[in-house]
Amino acid sequence: MTTESVAESSLLGLSRVTTVNDEEYTSHYWPKLKSAILLILQQNPGEFIPISYEEMYSTVYKCVCQQYSDRMYNNLMELVTSYLRRVAEELQVTPAEAYLEKFNFAMAQFFQAVSGIVAIFSYMNRFYVSPKLHTDLKAELWKVFTELVADNPLLFRVIDEVSSKPFGVNPQIMMSIIKGLYSLKPEFSERNPMLFARFIPNILPPTQCDQLPSLIQEDRLLQEDLVTSQGFSREDTGKKRRGEDFQGR
Repeated sequence: MTTESVAESSLLGLSRVTTVNDEEYTSHYWPKLKSAILLILQQNPGEFIPISYEEMYSTVYKCVCQQYSDRMYNNLMELVTSYLRRVAEELQVTPAEAYLEKFNFAMAQFFQAVSGIVAIFSYMNRFYVSPKLHTDLKAELWKVFTELVADNPLLFRVIDEVSSKPFGVNPQIMMSIIKGLYSLKPEFSERNPMLFARFIPNILPPTQCDQLPSLIQEDRLLQEDLVTSQGFSREDTGKKRRGEDFQGR
């Protein structure tokens, strides 16, 4: 018997005698859930604010049993949408040199928050979102983030600019962003196929023989850029950096 099944069994008797009316939902049940959701949305990646998930699950369970699923779902999506609009506005005024790092933080923060929100609303997801709306709560939350935050011309412009410069951004940050964007919407890879292919396997079609010369040329130019950015001259590549022969004398 799963933990969720045990929780539902322990709450079943309570739900039969606990009634929820509009006033109680508005003044008690939803405010309790709203506070927990906001805490979850704002916690830093890797950190977990102590929240009674059992209490929140119980609240959702009661509301679903008393036919408040539709209202609760709409309240949840409105709250998350409002929060993500603020995130998007903050990103829009972020300097280009800090943009990718801040976006990566916001995406990691939201991905973590979605896990907590889905856990709290799992009963609503199973008995309302899935059978009535024919979708999934996680997918709907990711869709809002995609539309409001990720699908942004500024983001992809900064990605293009930074990726064209060797060491323009921490490779771990770029990898995290690309993998996250691909998880949200695989079609994002069409905006910069070569960059996405560095981190996502098998998204490019097989290389044709007539493409090899151009690929070799691209690789040669990349190697030259890397050599130049590291302070080597073309003549002494693989030997000493400029000035190193004087330092050892």
